[in-house]
Amino acid sequence: MKVQFFFIKNESVLKDRTKLKQFIPTVFSKEKKKLGSLLYIFCSDDYLLEINKAYLKHNYYTDIITFSLSELNRPIEGEIYISVDRVRDNALQLGTTIKEELHRVIFHGALHLCGYKDKSSKEEALMRKVEGKYLDLYFA
Repeated sequence: MKVQFFFIKNESVLKDRTKLKQFIPTVFSKEKKKLGSLLYIFCSDDYLLEINKAYLKHNYYTDIITFSLSELNRPIEGEIYISVDRVRDNALQLGTTIKEELHRVIFHGALHLCGYKDKSSKEEALMRKVEGKYLDLYFA
């Protein structure tokens, strides 16, 4: 029960769930982190906006919110909320496929739990590089 997917909206957006569930723990092992359990919740813009307002006090749409539920010195536990609406819009704006953007965001959340940040331009550049590495590995 390491990786689970829950769909509030658009269950059909994610294909090859078995392959992805098997791959995500690889991200953690390659980053030398121990994974306990991880829940991905795929939802709408409005659903994620309410979470953003309630827990982060932000009043704007976002593609992903990652919550670490881990205790200190214990395996990583987390919940990752992904707006399928925002992923679609971002894919269009970035000129990429929904499939690639969705997987980038999925890996992005896992990398946050591994300790990667993206607040500064330097942190964001590193995050994009590592996301690319895992996208290449996954789609190879």
